[in-house]
Amino acid sequence: MGSQHVIVVMGVAGTGKTTVGRLLAEALGVPYAEGDAFHPAANVAKMSAGVPLDDADRRPWLDAVGRWIRGRGAPGGAVVAASCLKRAYRDRLRAAAPGTVVFVHLTGDRALVGERMAARTGHFMPPSLLDSQFAALEPLQPDEPGLAVDVAGTPQEITGRALAALRAFES
Repeated sequence: MGSQHVIVVMGVAGTGKTTVGRLLAEALGVPYAEGDAFHPAANVAKMSAGVPLDDADRRPWLDAVGRWIRGRGAPGGAVVAASCLKRAYRDRLRAAAPGTVVFVHLTGDRALVGERMAARTGHFMPPSLLDSQFAALEPLQPDEPGLAVDVAGTPQEITGRALAALRAFES
């Protein structure tokens, strides 16, 4: 796994996309990108002010992530952390690099994710936006290439479950 696909670690804020994404990339020996780094300054300012992004705000971000993905498919592979809460967002990324993207949806109970989000420091996404994230979330559908991994446990445990699920997904 990882030699030809770009793994998009997705989910609501606070599920550990960055941490798990980095650990997955390290385990697979592939490049990693933080999806938040692709947001235009206006998006960061909006979220920092506690205002959820709308679909129009997300288009340039998704296009930038899609360009990065397109440059890292077979051969090679990569991992990127990006919320991709809606099916339309995931479809946009898949269209940018057909046959390349596999989603790892980090899922968790609202209380656990809220605790983790409240405990983190130095991130522009305030805990007040978590409810809007859960409201926007459209889980992976059976026809989407990907899998769900529960976020209970340590980052290493979550990453181990993700790696096992990815191996099973590939076979």
